[in-house]
Amino acid sequence: MGRLDRAARAMPNAIQGCLGESAVTAAFDEMRDGARAAQSYATIAEWLRDTPLPRLRDKGAEAELLFRRLGITFAVYGEGGDPERLIPFDIIPRVIAASEWQALSEGLEQRVRALNAFLGDVYGEQRILKAGIIPSALVLENEGYQPMMAGFTPPSGIYTHISGIDMVRTGADAFFVLEDNCRTPSGVSYMLENREAMLRLFPALCAKHRLARIDRYPEHLLATLKSVAPERAGPDPVVVLLTPGSYNSAYYEHCFLADEMGIEVVEGADLFVDDADVVFMRTTQGPKRVDVVYRRIDDDFLDPEVFRKDSLVGVPGIMRAYKAGNVALANAPGAGIADDKAIYPYVPAMVKFYLDEDAKLANVPTYLCEREADRAEVLANLDKLVVKLAKGSGGYGMMIGPHADDETRAEFARRIREKPADYIAQPTLALSTVPCVGGDAIGPRHVDLRPFVLFGRDGVTMVPGGLTRVALREGSLVVNSSQGGGTKDTWVLEE
Repeated sequence: MGRLDRAARAMPNAIQGCLGESAVTAAFDEMRDGARAAQSYATIAEWLRDTPLPRLRDKGAEAELLFRRLGITFAVYGEGGDPERLIPFDIIPRVIAASEWQALSEGLEQRVRALNAFLGDVYGEQRILKAGIIPSALVLENEGYQPMMAGFTPPSGIYTHISGIDMVRTGADAFFVLEDNCRTPSGVSYMLENREAMLRLFPALCAKHRLARIDRYPEHLLATLKSVAPERAGPDPVVVLLTPGSYNSAYYEHCFLADEMGIEVVEGADLFVDDADVVFMRTTQGPKRVDVVYRRIDDDFLDPEVFRKDSLVGVPGIMRAYKAGNVALANAPGAGIADDKAIYPYVPAMVKFYLDEDAKLANVPTYLCEREADRAEVLANLDKLVVKLAKGSGGYGMMIGPHADDETRAEFARRIREKPADYIAQPTLALSTVPCVGGDAIGPRHVDLRPFVLFGRDGVTMVPGGLTRVALREGSLVVNSSQGGGTKDTWVLEE
């Protein structure tokens, strides 16, 4: 019996997923499986029974028209055609019970606190590395680790001001973290706009449920950002959102969030750093001092004095201002080391090390291909595993073994042998399904969930739910919008 098979036997049935034909379990249907699901979805089920499919399709088309009028798009460049795309929106909401969200939110707060403690440690005393819990080379030789952050503590010791934690569900009480996003997580604008669309299109249906509010997210985000401003900023710090510009895939979201918070959205050329290492914004009334920068720009392009010298979208000198204590950056540069997929397997150990608690949210079993034993197991089971780039995102550079052909699996085997440190592998989970309007009937589609967790001087805040991403192609497990996935409104029911 191979190690993969032993791991599968050790896992709960809910997480065994698709490790092979003999181990395939039916996907958990969130609307139909279990008494709690039936209760949460009772009104939705009645609505679907009473509403003809053509009517649902018409409402879907109405939602698409609404999103087009609002300009709710994302950009995909380099694939030909119109790069500005509308993320498909499915009108059947996903429902999460209050008790389920309570358990999730407690686990999310714990996880984000541990990730933040890890960042403070690896840029400080490095206790977890000295203890041998995480291999030093995995952190210190990782391109996500930024040596210039060593010895520097951000305001309030917070690195992960905004985190997006990707969750999957495989059973009634089986939720797992698929990956952490601690750099510049996106998608919250779609969470907010999806709710607005449902309230407009189906006011009566919404009124039949006690929906937990999510509309205060921009307010919470602004309060979080202001809370970490330098002390000299006073009671009303100046906050700006730094965008790479209109060609960025999340540019709509940048503008949306800035507008909702009542702050300026700026590009690199709109900011400058003076000789005293203070950041200013160019305005028609003259320079205006900036206290907090919510950056939606990657480390590499943030400051050409420190990172990529050819960056045209960053702000020269902003790292000098940051380390001088004259401006706060959210998220902190170097936070990406915490969400590297090769670091992910160690997060439960971080929770134990820093918080002295057992992790409330489980990880998906993960194989690091740079380890010889793991690599051998992965190469022997490519038809049963999902292989991912350790530093990949957006569904790119990924292979779902059970759905791949022999040629694709052979190509990934070659890549793994050539650059094993670049890849991880995980079991192919039987992700839960929710009903969607598609084809000639309403049918089940696989989903994940990205809750957004805010961490400021006053602690952790999150709105109930998050962005539900859905694989709109029947049988597909890929939910990323760049790979053809869509979104749903996520309803957390208040008791």
